[in-house]
Amino acid sequence: MWRLLPAILDPRQGIARRRRCLLHPTSCVAGDNVDASINTQARQSGDRPPSKTPGPASLSIAIAGSGGSGVMTAGTLLLEAAAQAGLYGLMVRTSGPQIRGGEAAALLRLSSRPVESLDDRFDLLLAVDWQNINRFADEIPLHAGSVLVGDSEGGEVPEVFVRTGAHTAQFPLKKMAKAIAGSWINMLALGLAGAAAGLPLAALEAAVRRTWKRNEAALAANLAAVREGMAAAASLPPLAQPRPDPSGAGRWVLSGNEGAGYGAIRGGVRFVAAYPITPATELLEWMAPALQKVGGSLLQAEDELASVNMIIGASYGGVPSLTATAGPGLALMTEGIGLAVAAEVPIVVVDVMRGGPSTGIPAKSEQSDLSFAVSGLHGDAPRLVLAPSSIADCVATTQWAVELAEALQAPAIVLSDQFMGQSRAVIDKPALRSSTARRLAAEAGTPDYKRYRDTESGVSPMAIPGTPGVVYTADGLEHTEGAIPSSQARDHAVQLDKRERKLLRHDYGSRWADVEGDAPLAVITFGSATGPVREAVARAAAQGVPVRLIVLRLLAPVQPQAFELALHGVEHVMVVEQNHGAQLLRYLRGMVDLPRRPASFHRPGPLPLRPADICAAIVEWAAARQAQEETV
Repeated sequence: MWRLLPAILDPRQGIARRRRCLLHPTSCVAGDNVDASINTQARQSGDRPPSKTPGPASLSIAIAGSGGSGVMTAGTLLLEAAAQAGLYGLMVRTSGPQIRGGEAAALLRLSSRPVESLDDRFDLLLAVDWQNINRFADEIPLHAGSVLVGDSEGGEVPEVFVRTGAHTAQFPLKKMAKAIAGSWINMLALGLAGAAAGLPLAALEAAVRRTWKRNEAALAANLAAVREGMAAAASLPPLAQPRPDPSGAGRWVLSGNEGAGYGAIRGGVRFVAAYPITPATELLEWMAPALQKVGGSLLQAEDELASVNMIIGASYGGVPSLTATAGPGLALMTEGIGLAVAAEVPIVVVDVMRGGPSTGIPAKSEQSDLSFAVSGLHGDAPRLVLAPSSIADCVATTQWAVELAEALQAPAIVLSDQFMGQSRAVIDKPALRSSTARRLAAEAGTPDYKRYRDTESGVSPMAIPGTPGVVYTADGLEHTEGAIPSSQARDHAVQLDKRERKLLRHDYGSRWADVEGDAPLAVITFGSATGPVREAVARAAAQGVPVRLIVLRLLAPVQPQAFELALHGVEHVMVVEQNHGAQLLRYLRGMVDLPRRPASFHRPGPLPLRPADICAAIVEWAAARQAQEETV
């Protein structure tokens, strides 16, 4: 049974500390920052049946195999074919710690409605081979109605999957592929999975043809393998298939990394310097040719320190600039980001978060860079921190980050993560808008020009190098309004106030958060946690537990007045996030007046958040609150 665990305060030190709960193996979030911690580790979704109230009618498929077997290609083509047939879908990549060469799996969810989260169970596991696939047992939970497909000559099915009671179907996959000269086993898998999902052959063939780069003979062989796989699937037990919408033409298929790159270019970015790092590398790979098409350029730097300083230099020269990294790279960039704060040079840093600390878990997702992003610079260094709420939102939020950085002459950190960055989704074409915000530039010959003039808004005209009559020096030293280095107390106070004021007084409008519903119970979340939380909230409502959902997009600076309006009428709050330390809750408790004492649902990676787990936590949390109020 789920429980609310009371906060614990260490009376000896007067500070909050975490203790291990003896009766329930979970981290108790302690101290006056937290009211209660939901038991999120003792009861994973594999320990109970799916929520009685389902989410979107969908089919979940996992295609797994050893590195080099082509399962990611098969998954990508299956998603493309689903889009072609009129379905929505999501494909999440997962791999072992080797990143390359080890086990890998493509996790898909196909639906007649938009999906932003994996489901609680998988209906089909198709294993090209069984090499270390047992390591994915927690990531690919099955149920008694699942179908398990493997190679009949590839060894024993791992016991961990057999115990689920799933129906097992064996095919001589490797022999079948070898029987079609020039074909690949992943194309057999594509045909099997496509038929199980009810996709037409024409959609599968179109997906293969669209991406094919080899000769026609090889294409013909692999299309034959697709057909062979579809024929073999006729012997499988039928699965509930989502109903396609033929009118779904014009939908996009993209990853979060691609969406962030596209949004950056739409926002005006024309220079990128970066050092490759998982899981942000694909963003750079996509932007390199895209920038050339708009007259921009990408430079691969020797490391992250060079990257951030290169974009500061390019932006100082008048070119909107960006770098992309993950947690370890962000840590290296902190001094450079502080320089951008002090010199008021706009830059954008996209942090595609992964499991940490240190090297951590490079190929898995976690929202554990939040505290570092909002507080990780030395000195009083105000910065913008934004988080897209979905793969589709990566476009708009990254574009907005560029616009805010340029308008406010400040660094902006965009918190994506591995789940969004490396996953692909079929989405409705997002509403695109033209970029409106522009940097306030100094005109030539401006009389009495002072780069850091203490204006009412906090934003002062920035001179582009070479503009006559408005020369100034930009560096990391504190300075006067005229950019002369200074250690005087007044100058320091004026510039601190100026840098803070321009962020606090800016009108961010309604985009700071998505507020859905008006119930007295509210769930607050951000980033990739939004998908499973939104689905969980819908399931809870179907069970008679209405909940208001608040999805934060602008994390820093916090908007206290907007928060007050969003929380109007809210009596209790739960904060949901994917990290071990309840970082969002602790941050909000220090910045916003939350009603009463909030509850926390926090769980670290590498496993994704599941709608059933969150729904169960919400329902039991609501019941506990009601029981508590009835006893008062």
